[in-house]
Formats: sequence, structure tokens, C-alpha cells
Amino acid sequence: MPSRAGPAGDGVTRSGEAVRAPLFFADKRLPCAAAGRRRSTILDAAHIERAVEALGFEVVQLERGGGRRRPLLRLRIDRPGVSAGRSGVTVEDCAAVAREVRARSAEANGGDENWVLEVSSPGVDRPLVKAADYARFAGSRVRVKGYAPLAERGRRLDGTLLGLAAGPSEAFALEVDGDRVEIPLEAVASARLVYDWDAVGGGEGDKGKR
Repeated sequence: MPSRAGPAGDGVTRSGEAVRAPLFFADKRLPCAAAGRRRSTILDAAHIERAVEALGFEVVQLERGGGRRRPLLRLRIDRPGVSAGRSGVTVEDCAAVAREVRARSAEANGGDENWVLEVSSPGVDRPLVKAADYARFAGSRVRVKGYAPLAERGRRLDGTLLGLAAGPSEAFALEVDGDRVEIPLEAVASARLVYDWDAVGGGEGDKGKR
């Protein structure tokens, strides 16, 4: 049965107030126990993105996990064009996306469903996944982790995102301690926004109260 849950990371409430967790909706189906019953197949990324876009949202991140007996699909969604930390995605939005993805999957699988679907808002620490994200959030504070030391500085860098860098290869520019560095996208293990709590009147001492 579908189950609804609230904060579990970092997010923003419907009113725009910063909280520490994204809103998410978990839709769980028990695994098929009947002998000889075929396993359902989770839709591919292209089909999932079309289902999400049909409702006016975009896929921020798509992750697959779980095991063979009970696969897991985890989606982060956002509203196209919104600024950093202000998506306004609600639990109801997540539930609507979950229903749409489920319906399309059930149609593709003849109604045979035995996997877990989790849909959440991007959170204020929104991950940067696509090249376009590095252009969209230029000017934002970001935290980048590399597979190896980045720009001869270290495997983790905090700085101000300056957007995509010009050149034949995909890279982005980052201002670190007053210096501009360029980092190839292929060198990045993960990157996400760093929310400015002080800008919304919530310093370190206030975060635990939200």
C-alpha cells in the first residue's frame, strides 16, 4: 500500500520556509509470491522522464536499487526553472507523480507490479546531475566531490558556481578562495547546492529547530 512520509533530508515547505528534509512519497508493493508469475520491469529513464514531464515537473535524479526480488526506483523531482532551494514541490505533487509513473508501468507490465517507488522533492541541497544544472544554478554555493583531487586542491571543494566553462570538453567553472578553477564533469563523483541558512535568518544554531 502507498505510504506517505515527511521530512528526511533538506527541503522547503509549501510556504517557502527552509526545513532540513525533502518531502517524499513512498509507494510500496509487496513482492509477487505466486509461482511462475513473471517479474515486472521498471520503465526505462526516457519513459519515466516523459511521465514526470507530462505533469509539469522534471526529473532531477533517478536512482535504481533494491534487489531482484524487490527492485527500488527513487526519483527526485523539481519544477522547471525555479531558483535554488525554492522548488515548492509538495507531498501531493510527489504522490501525483508516483501515481502517473505507476500507471504507465502497470500498463507496460500488464498490471504486474512488485517494486518500490519513492518520489521526493529535490531538497535545498539539490544534486547537480546534468550539464545544464551547472549553467542553471550559476552564482550558487556548491559542494563538489571528485573521484580524485580536483584542480590540484583536494577531493572536496566548496565554492561559488560560475557556470559551464567554454571549450570543446564538458567542464564547469568554480570560484574557490578567490581563484577561478575549471573542473571536467567526468571528474565529479557528486555535486550539490549548499543552502545559505544565514540568508534566511537561520544560522547553525537554528537549523536543529526546523
